[in-house]
Parts: sequence; C-alpha cells; structure tokens
Amino acid sequence: MAGADARLDAAGVSLWLTDWKVDGGGAWSGRRVMALVGGSYAGHLDVYVHPDGEAVDVAGLEVSPDYRNRHLASVMMDALYAAYPTAWINHGGRGPEGTVWWDRYTEPAPERNVHNRPPAEWAYYFDPLTVAAQKARNAYQNRYNGVHGHKEAVYRYGESMETEARQYAADFHEPDVQGPDPGLDELYGGMRLILPPGLHRIVHDSSRDAAERAGLVLDHIGHGSLPHHAPWSTTEHSAFEDLVHEEVFETAPRQPVTHMTFRVLPLADRELPLHDVKATWVHFVDSPGIEVQLAGMSWRSPQRPWVTHSAVFDPPVDAAISPAYPKDAGPAYRARYSEIGDLLPGQTPHRAEEASPYAGREAEIRAMADRLQQSIARRATDRPAAASGQPEPADHHAHQQHPQQQTPRIR
Repeated sequence: MAGADARLDAAGVSLWLTDWKVDGGGAWSGRRVMALVGGSYAGHLDVYVHPDGEAVDVAGLEVSPDYRNRHLASVMMDALYAAYPTAWINHGGRGPEGTVWWDRYTEPAPERNVHNRPPAEWAYYFDPLTVAAQKARNAYQNRYNGVHGHKEAVYRYGESMETEARQYAADFHEPDVQGPDPGLDELYGGMRLILPPGLHRIVHDSSRDAAERAGLVLDHIGHGSLPHHAPWSTTEHSAFEDLVHEEVFETAPRQPVTHMTFRVLPLADRELPLHDVKATWVHFVDSPGIEVQLAGMSWRSPQRPWVTHSAVFDPPVDAAISPAYPKDAGPAYRARYSEIGDLLPGQTPHRAEEASPYAGREAEIRAMADRLQQSIARRATDRPAAASGQPEPADHHAHQQHPQQQTPRIR
C-alpha cells in the first residue's frame, strides 16, 4: 500500500479481489476489488486483466455515498497496484468526480501508468489512439475543474499525440478468447437457495449422508432446474465466488441462505447448445433446457463458509439446465420436465449406466472361450471310458469317508 490505508479510520475495512463476470472484455478477464466495511458493501474498483497478467485496464471506480471522503477509493487503487506489481495500468478517461479524486491521489508506481510513458513501451497491450483520446479528455477535465492532475508526470502533456499514436497503432494486439469449452471441460454453476427451515437443517447436518442430502435438495428445486442464468466456470471456487458476490449486494431481509454449486460433465458427443465463451466462463444463450450429467454438488452457508458439504455422483445423475424462458423449452426437455423443472408424472430420476467392464474386450473374451472349449473337449477325450474294464486307480478309495464318519441318513 502507498499509505492510503493509514489514513482510513478504524471501521473494520476488508478488501476482496474477486471475479467480475461481465459481457465485455473479450479475452481480458474481469476482476473486481471489493471494499467491505463492517461486512457491508462500501465500494468497488472494476478492471480488465490481460491474459498474461501484464496489463490492467481500469473500467470503473465507485464508493458508496455513506463511505465517501474516507480515502476508501485510494485504498482500493493501492490494492490494485499491489495485486499486479509488474503490470502496465491504463486508468482511462476520468469524469468530474474522478478528476478531483485523482488530483488528491498519490500514485504508487507512476512509471507503470501508460499515460506517463511513450506508446513504444506499451502499444502491444493498449490501442495508442484510444489512450491518446483518454489523455486529451483528462487534460480537458483538469482545466475545467481547476486541478493540477499530476500533469508533470504525463507523457507530452497538452501536446497533440495523433501522429505518434498512429505510428504505433499497428503494434497493438488484441488477444483471442481462449475460454472454457463445454464439449471438453467440466463446468461449475451455482445458485443461492432459501430452503424450508426443516430441509435447511437436514441439508447442513454433517452427520447425515451427503449424497442423500444432495438428493433432497435436487428433489426440492427440480432435476430440470440447474441455473441457466449462472456463469458456468471451470472451477468450483469460482462458482462459490459468484454466489458470495451476489450475497454482498443483497438488500432483502436476511434469511438463512445456502450457496449451492453443481458440477456437470463435458457435453461431449452431441451438438453443443448455443453458448457465449468468455475469458474464464461460459454463458448459455437463451437455454432451451440442456440435458447434462450431474457429477456432484457442493454447498455451504455464507455464515460458515469454512464448512463445505460435498456429494459425488458416480455414476452421474441425469439433470438439465433450465430453459431461459419456459415457452421456449425444447421438445426433449418438455417430455421429461414441467415448466418449473420438476419431473413429470411417470418420469423418474435415473443415473447414467456404468460402463461395462467387458466393453471393448469382445475379441479377448471370445478367444478365452475358445480355449476353454478346446480344453474341455481334450479332457473328455483323454478320460478312460467306464466300460473299458480297466482297474480304477489304486487311490480311488483313498478319500472316501470311513463308514463310521459318513453322514447318517434320515430314514
């Protein structure tokens, strides 16, 4: 930190660097520095991070009205610099409030601010023409608001940058999105549940079988009700993070909530449903009801996040991601589930068939059977016939019971 934290009064401030799931950003991952004061939301700083982690683009900074003028914005910005200690940072264009705040802020590493350095050093990450426009806007805001704005550090402050920006524009490289593939990757989605009190107690009772408790939850929400609106990520941790993120912004009266995540197997060997690939997650676009193999569930209470309950389904259970709009449900979904995701009468939950241990071994098994048949035939040929008159082997009676040891007959 650059000292901003030392000026913040003792109000129980905590900072949390978490995912920021938004549609923008392309291949750049959305990240958010969340500020909590006494456990309540106080502000956030949103950024996009380049896939290699060496460039950060600031998208927005906000402090809740109840927590302004307490240096909280500076604390969050200091935390961003600390979280990415070697990255280029583009602060973008500032509005009136941001301009006044920036004038008071002491930047921890001005040498990593792209506005302070020539485009030859950072043009691979940021479009020089865009940065030139942002610098012009900031210069105007400084004059309009009558502030200094650290202009002595800004590269060629107040000068025209168009020619130099065009010179290096070709160096800019927009990375391709390399996000999860639903056909190859296991995916995790989550939902926040308010369960009936009795079911809530059972679900969080560690003395009971985890698979049994997971089945009760699945029956309660419906096997066809896996969340279509959730961002489906490649890790359980990310799915839980999304749920906590929702919880922070919750304004409804507090009730016992359960954070539930679902692990689904890759949607292999089928036509993939329409989906939008992000940097670290997948969104299913207008889901018609997507059949999946549910391989496991995990859940926890936000009041006790260190206690996580998990159930593994082996073999997996048939389930479905719910339709975005019930009227648009596909025929396969309508044949099995109701509009609210419950199994229709006559439909029962079932698990995928376990792979047979004999699958793919047909030739080996046939060859073994042939050898057994040949062995049986050979022994039959070699055995002496009963009518041949040959004496029985000398030890023929060696293993017969003595008359007194024979089992008595019941007459």
